[in-house]
Amino acid sequence: MIFAHRSVLLEETVDSLNICPDGIYVDGTLGGGGHAFAVASRLGAGGRLVGIDQDGDAIAAASERLASFGERVTIVRNNYEQIGQVLDGLGISQVNGIYLDLGVSSYQLDTASRGFTYREDAPLDMRMDQRNTRTAADIVNTYSENQLFRVIRDYGDEKFAKNIAKHIVRARQEKPIRTTGELTEVIKAAIPMKMRVTGGHPSKRTFQAIRIELNQELAVLEDSIDQMIGRLCPGGRLSIITFHSLEDRIVKNHFRRNENPCTCPPGFPVCMCGKKSRGTVITRKPVLPSEAELQKNSRSKSAKLRVFERGSE
Repeated sequence: MIFAHRSVLLEETVDSLNICPDGIYVDGTLGGGGHAFAVASRLGAGGRLVGIDQDGDAIAAASERLASFGERVTIVRNNYEQIGQVLDGLGISQVNGIYLDLGVSSYQLDTASRGFTYREDAPLDMRMDQRNTRTAADIVNTYSENQLFRVIRDYGDEKFAKNIAKHIVRARQEKPIRTTGELTEVIKAAIPMKMRVTGGHPSKRTFQAIRIELNQELAVLEDSIDQMIGRLCPGGRLSIITFHSLEDRIVKNHFRRNENPCTCPPGFPVCMCGKKSRGTVITRKPVLPSEAELQKNSRSKSAKLRVFERGSE
């Protein structure tokens, strides 16, 4: 299986992990195995990499790409939200590093039949885990107008969210919206012509919003960061690549709270809440792609890498 995907911030992410040859590392979003191959290449005979992904196509592609590493690499089909369950199942209590490359992969975008892209007409799917029964079409055709408005506004930051939701509801009264092409035509009709000309592809924000809602991407991230930090051994690092402001804000806020969890009023001379720091934010500002990477891979332009290091407590 060919799973074409250019790994974003590859060297920066691998370097951020401070890899120990005998350490244990977790790739929570395995994809085609680009980051995983680079990490596994730095491991010695005593090292181990656990790769997690919910996408069956990614599992197949990564299994093939990483086969040469043998038992050094263990691949599990699951959502990184279940990292605790995965590690417990493997008899692993703590690890030296965890990393995530969030968002949708190049393969998922470029494979029209997966329904992530608005550039080709295909079934309105967008499932990252194809074992799930609910698709993007279910959201588009069953959510109320107000629910659609909130999803498109909150997850897409779409200024025409209200009008798009209204047009979707009106269109589906005629017949269900089943394909990406049909949804794109509805969205176009809801956006003023002058904005369609100057504001990029009219469907971009709405498709992002529906994808995030369907796959519960932000909820999964919110629920996972503290858990992942708890699985790091002292000095272990959590490195996360985000691709839009909603993800980045969640990562930044969780890292900050884990570094400084004290909830005492600022004027208190001594901490009374008893909450102790779990480590240090390594990246005061996010690591961004280099000019060279931006020229090679336009999809890297919104990528940001943030890193947290577990303390000794």
